[in-house]
Amino acid sequence: MNTDQTCQQLTQLKLQGMASRYAVIAEQPVHQQPEAHAMVAMLVQAEHEQRILHRTQLYLKLAKLRYTAYVEQVSCKPERGITSEQLIRLSDCSFIQKGENVLITGATGCGKSYLACAFGRQACIKGYKVLYYPMNRFIEQLALARLDGTYIKWLNQIAKAPLLILDDFGLQPLSHDTKMALLQMLEDRYASGSTIITAQMPVGNWHEYINDPSLADAICDRLTANAHRINLQGSSMRKTKTS
Repeated sequence: MNTDQTCQQLTQLKLQGMASRYAVIAEQPVHQQPEAHAMVAMLVQAEHEQRILHRTQLYLKLAKLRYTAYVEQVSCKPERGITSEQLIRLSDCSFIQKGENVLITGATGCGKSYLACAFGRQACIKGYKVLYYPMNRFIEQLALARLDGTYIKWLNQIAKAPLLILDDFGLQPLSHDTKMALLQMLEDRYASGSTIITAQMPVGNWHEYINDPSLADAICDRLTANAHRINLQGSSMRKTKTS
C-alpha cells in the first residue's frame, strides 16, 4: 500500500483532515493500527474537526472582532454585574437561534467590548457568522454605502448575519439617516437575527439619546423586546491591568 499516494489523493480531494490523521496512523506499527471500521470513524472525525476549525478561523477573520476574547476569561463576580449562570447561558448561543438581543451597559473600561467580543468569538465557534462594528465605523460604512450605491446590498448583508455587534453605542450624535438605517436594519433582523449592543449610557437613556420620539420608540422597542440585559459594574479593567 502506497501511503504517500493515498495522502496525496486525500489532499487533492480537499480532505486535509483525513490526510493528516491517516499519515499519523500509517506511521504506527501494524499491530497498533486500528481495524478498518475504527479507522474509517477516526478519519471521518478528523475531517469533521478540521472543517469546523477552518470554518471557525474563516468566521473570526470575517468578523474582525476588536479583541481576541474568550468567555472562559470573563470575570464573573457579584459586584461585576454578571453571574456564571448568565455567562454559561449566553455562551451556548441559543439566544442567536431565538433571535434575542444582548444589551451590555456600564462605565468606560469595565469590559463591555471584551464581553461582546467573547460572545462573538463563541458564536463563530458554534458556526454562526458574525458582523462587528464600532458605532463610528458603522456610521462611516453607512455613509460610504450611500455614496457608492451599495446601501441596499449592505443592509441585506447585515440582515442575513445571525449575530451583529454594535460597539460603543451612544458616544456620538446620530443623524436622521443613521437613525433610519438603524431602524431598517433592526426591522429586517427582528426575530431572525440577534444584535449585541454595548453602551456607556443606561438603556433607559437611549430614547432620549435618539432624540426623535417616533424613531426612538420603534428602535428601542425592537432592541429591548426579549433582550438579555447586562449592566457591568466596578472600576476600569484597564486600570486593573496597569496597576
